[in-house]
Amino acid sequence: MHPYAQHPAVRLRQLAADVGMLAWVVVWVLVARAVHAAVLVLAEPGRAVEDLGRSVAANMGSAADAAERVPLVGDELAAPFGTLADASGSVGGAGQSAQNAVGTLSTVLGVVLVVLPVGWLLLRWLPWRLRYAREAGAARRLLAGTPDLDILAARALATAPLTRLAALPAGTGAAWHAGDPAAMRALAGLELGRLGLRLPEAAPSSR
Repeated sequence: MHPYAQHPAVRLRQLAADVGMLAWVVVWVLVARAVHAAVLVLAEPGRAVEDLGRSVAANMGSAADAAERVPLVGDELAAPFGTLADASGSVGGAGQSAQNAVGTLSTVLGVVLVVLPVGWLLLRWLPWRLRYAREAGAARRLLAGTPDLDILAARALATAPLTRLAALPAGTGAAWHAGDPAAMRALAGLELGRLGLRLPEAAPSSR
C-alpha cells in the first residue's frame, strides 16, 4: 500500500490530516481523563460515609464486648450496642455502594468521551486514507514496467471534473481516441495529479 502521495502539496495535506487525527485522539483522551478525575471527586462523600460507618461499627462493637462482661445484665446492655454496630455497618456498605456507582459512572463517561468523537472522525478519515492507498497502489501498478497510460486516460475522461477537462487543450478527447500519445499523457497526467503521483517520463521515440 502507498499511503502518501509523491506530489509535495498533496502529501502535505495527507500528513496534516493524519496529524490532525492523532491530535484529535490525544485531545479527547485528555478530556476523558479530566472528566474521569472530576467525577471521581463525587465519590469522596461516599468514602467519608464508609469510613464513618466503619469507625462507629468498630466502636459500638468494642462497647458491646465490654458490656457483655458486666455480670447478670451483660447481654441486655450489649444488645443496643450490637444493634448500633450492625446499623453502622449498613451505613458503611451504603457508602461503598455510592463509591462504586460513582466509579462506574466516571469510567462510562470517560469511554464515551473517547469513543464517540474519535469514532465519528475515524469513520471519515480512515475510509478516505484507505481509498487513497488502494487507488494510488493500483495506479503505481499501471505505471510499473511499461506504463499503461491508456487506462489512466480513460479514467480521467470518465471521472475528472469538467472544469479540469475543459482546461486541457482543445481537441484532447478526440486526439486521445485517435491514439495521440500527447493527448493520452495529458489525460493520464490529470488522473495521476488527482492522486498526487508523477507522470513518468515519455520514452524517447525511435528513428
